[in-house]
Amino acid sequence: MASQPALPPNVHISRHPCLHAKLSQLRSATTNSRDTNRLIHEIALIVGCEALAGAVEVRRTGVVPIQTLLPSPVPINHLGLFREPTTLDPVEYYNNLPQAHTTRSSAYNPAAAELAILLDPVIATGGTSEAAIQTLRDWGVRRVLVVCVLGSVPGLRRAAEEWAEGTELWVGAVDDEVDGRGMIKPGIGDVGDRLFLTLGK
Repeated sequence: MASQPALPPNVHISRHPCLHAKLSQLRSATTNSRDTNRLIHEIALIVGCEALAGAVEVRRTGVVPIQTLLPSPVPINHLGLFREPTTLDPVEYYNNLPQAHTTRSSAYNPAAAELAILLDPVIATGGTSEAAIQTLRDWGVRRVLVVCVLGSVPGLRRAAEEWAEGTELWVGAVDDEVDGRGMIKPGIGDVGDRLFLTLGK
């Protein structure tokens, strides 16, 4: 196994042998949508088990539901972001984080979770993860765990540095580069397209 590039200390890379076998299958261009979904679920489950202690969920495309990892029900909130394809900037399209009625003098938000788990299948440029971490921090969480199947070195650095003292990233594997379209090289392709058969949109 090649040595991993230096990443911030709040980035943790899985060394689980089953995960690496599953990632090899996921990288194959012949893997169909059903198997892509299953493999992402299984990899996220492995990474999530390595990372988790308790949570509230912020979900992105196709990652394991948090209830699979926890012994009892927890509040589930959703924050939806996508990456605009030409500028690669994050765009928030959905946010149901509960807001408490607080006074302007109070920075504390009693509706915010102590811990938020951000589920992001792929961190390529790091922009959407960075934006989600900013939103969660502004909401009032005290700690963010990011669970990711695959990340790029520059994307993981960007996300990890956004709120280093309050965020930990747990990732299945790391690839070195991102191309001009914001895709990880060699990567696993566009996860949303592979999951939902929207190739060529």
